[in-house]
Amino acid sequence: MVMVTKAPSRPSPTARRAARRAARPLLACGLTAVSLAAVAPGAAAGAAAGDDKSGGTTLTVAVSQSIDSLSPFLAQKLTSTSIQRLAYEYLTNYDVKDARPVPGLATAWTSSADKLTWTYTIRDDSRWSDGRQATAEDAAWTFTRMMTDPDAATANGSFTANFARVTAPDPRTLVIRLKKPQATMTALDVPIVPKHVWEKVGDFSKFNNDQRFPIVGNGPFVITDFKVDQYIKLKPNRTFWRGAPKFDELVFKYYKDGDAAVAALQKGEVSFVPNLTPAQAAALSTQKDIRVNDAPGRRFYALATNPGARAQDGGTFGNGHKALLDPEVRRALFLAVDRTTLVDKVFQGHAVEGEGYIPPRFTSYFWKPGGTQRRAYDPAAAARVLDAAGYRKNADGRRTGKDGRPLDFRILCHATDPNDKAVGKYLQEWWGELGIGLKVECLDSVSDPWVKGDYDLAFDGWSVNPDPDYVLSIHTCGALPRTPKDSGATDNFICDKEFDGLYARQSAEYDTAERADLVKRMQSRLYDTGYMNVMAYPNALEAYRTDRIASITTMPEAAGNLWGQDGYWSWWSAVPAASASGSAGSGGVSGAVLGTGIALVVGVPAAVILLRLRRRASADDRE
Repeated sequence: MVMVTKAPSRPSPTARRAARRAARPLLACGLTAVSLAAVAPGAAAGAAAGDDKSGGTTLTVAVSQSIDSLSPFLAQKLTSTSIQRLAYEYLTNYDVKDARPVPGLATAWTSSADKLTWTYTIRDDSRWSDGRQATAEDAAWTFTRMMTDPDAATANGSFTANFARVTAPDPRTLVIRLKKPQATMTALDVPIVPKHVWEKVGDFSKFNNDQRFPIVGNGPFVITDFKVDQYIKLKPNRTFWRGAPKFDELVFKYYKDGDAAVAALQKGEVSFVPNLTPAQAAALSTQKDIRVNDAPGRRFYALATNPGARAQDGGTFGNGHKALLDPEVRRALFLAVDRTTLVDKVFQGHAVEGEGYIPPRFTSYFWKPGGTQRRAYDPAAAARVLDAAGYRKNADGRRTGKDGRPLDFRILCHATDPNDKAVGKYLQEWWGELGIGLKVECLDSVSDPWVKGDYDLAFDGWSVNPDPDYVLSIHTCGALPRTPKDSGATDNFICDKEFDGLYARQSAEYDTAERADLVKRMQSRLYDTGYMNVMAYPNALEAYRTDRIASITTMPEAAGNLWGQDGYWSWWSAVPAASASGSAGSGGVSGAVLGTGIALVVGVPAAVILLRLRRRASADDRE
């Protein structure tokens, strides 16, 4: 499930079941090129960068996703976890060039001959933002708390489930004893927290870490202020061991509407906007002081099928359609999705057709089905599969199940994502020809029905780390909630013994080639079950103002993106432009002509032009 808006500052146990979902790209259907209203020359002049009133430099990032929690033990959405990586150090980080493990809080690490004991050397130049030294004891306490308190393992428990014991024999030495070998020991994506602050917390399921600012951390930034669905502000950690960030403030500002975020970029109210539509990217690429980044993405876009919401204790819940428990029905739905059309029409070519779970950007783990395993678009074959399985059309042309119940499904759609809406229309058309009904339920927040199991299908997507363990773990039986009333880390309640067996093997495999093969076999199994239908790997379309940001590092450095958990390097490395302090500059152009010959019109609101053109282009695209 994609990380979508969930506003409460104190997430309930039910809401915390939502797994770490990737930010939704706002991709519109059928827009080959569209004009954005130009900002008149000088219109933004005098506005401080990011609304900074002090004359210092502020880097403001537009985000479309709510913060689910500021607690490192509860945060699961992409925006939240990206901010956690800025506020806290992890034992290791990913190299900006090739994603190999590099020092974080740990400067070195070794494993015993039996691969069961890992010893980390903790750096002596990391300090918490309240002035206290960060030590191995902080790391040992963080991991031990996750091992002993299920509420502290909500977000990242898969990393410590195999830990037998964690100790800190001295301030510079951390020792982790494993139950069995674990391949992720140099890729533990777990924020280390200050023991002297967090040992005072009672109930980890309720503590949201938002009562007192600034929040004590040891990352490159310090969280200084937060307003739900408005903003989160960070200041540089001047004692950060890698060196303090160059901007005087980093602000993540919430915009529910993607067009509003783009307009804010044009006017100089924000410095960076991620998740652009192809039309927005094309329009912005012609404008002064704005640079568009179009890079291979690190996420996938998929259909998730409800396999029957359940808990580890055997308890079931939710109201998913029973017909979707039949693998033949899922197979037929697979065969009736035209990925080529979606890439061409919805993503406007800024994506790659999807099949495997891991995007092609991660070459070692990328997998594609071949031969007879591949389920290419074949609506006639889909109809034959349904007929053979006993789901035949009635006199009205509607497919019915063996119980006589029509095959009418619901799909959860993110109301703020035109991509979901566009794909939903295609699915209604394609599946309608099979005699299957589809109701597209677009909500501001899909989290509540999703975690309750009250859905049939849902648009899903995840941002994948260089090490794929986490996104694989969310489909294991161990990620299910313990009881129907508990929280879990599951994505959509998949529990498959064969998948679990492969997961256990890859997590213990230290040979990189052998592990990669196991990961590919896991993707093959996930593909065959039909619970996840990966339709595309969207490009990362994002833009920033060059009169605010003189230089910034992508991840990877060559042809990489800026937004996401990899944004650690982006925001830490960003250098302010000379004009970023005190004045926003002109912020726009007086007129231009784009690919379809539509002129930019000065003085006409961008939302009006976009709305009119989107309605027309969407209608034309359906013909």
